[in-house]
Amino acid sequence: MSINRVVISGNLTRDPELRATAGGTDVLRLGVAVNDRRKNQSTGEWEDVPNFIDVVLFGARATALARYLKKGTKVAIEGRLRWSQWETPDGDKRSKLEVVAEEIEFLSAREDGPAASSAKAPMPVEDIDGEEIPF
Repeated sequence: MSINRVVISGNLTRDPELRATAGGTDVLRLGVAVNDRRKNQSTGEWEDVPNFIDVVLFGARATALARYLKKGTKVAIEGRLRWSQWETPDGDKRSKLEVVAEEIEFLSAREDGPAASSAKAPMPVEDIDGEEIPF
């Protein structure tokens, strides 16, 4: 048996990028900075060192979330790790490790309201028609 679960929280490093596959599936790509606490060997002080993590989300939720996420938004993400490998047109081999998101919750304050109190109480987001969208 193997387990592939990832839970991270951090801030978006860039605005999300929404695209679609040739088959029409929406794909949302995010970058998330997650701090790692380390002791600086020269000063002896503890410091935060960022890890930059690529995140991808598929389907209808990708489209909906793209409207509300922006650089700097604090989010909690639950998903799984996926390793990809490909070859560039120049023949170079590339690979990357990314999180395939299954759940994303807002942790930042909305511009017109309070912050979500915890990951178990997701912040309601209103769509253009004023209805709440439960993400």
